Amino acid sequence: MSAAEVTQWLERYVAAWKSGDRDEIGELFAEDVRYRYHPPDEPLVGRDAVVESWLAEPDAPGSFDASYSCYAADGDAAVAVGTSTYLDSDGSIVRVYDNVFLLRFDQDGRCSEFTEWYLKRP
Repeated sequence: MSAAEVTQWLERYVAAWKSGDRDEIGELFAEDVRYRYHPPDEPLVGRDAVVESWLAEPDAPGSFDASYSCYAADGDAAVAVGTSTYLDSDGSIVRVYDNVFLLRFDQDGRCSEFTEWYLKRP
């Protein structure tokens, strides 16, 4: 995947997170994806497991925003960086996380491996 293709995937990732749409989320991931919220976690395995996890405790609409970009891409592997920002009901910032995603993609441009690293800003 090119850096531009990874960036497009990241834009779809944010849109799916915001929409909470089952199909939109599922389209991001390979059928046999291995997804980790934290590097040492046992991965969630399979698209359905990831979709169910995302929808189990969704963030309220308008309570967050996010922006990620491709830092590096090489073949089917990529690294993305960005921020996730959580907002109060009046729109004020509650907390911000700096994120790094380690990604691997299949031949159809779906994510087949996802590992997130994040750090809450002081």
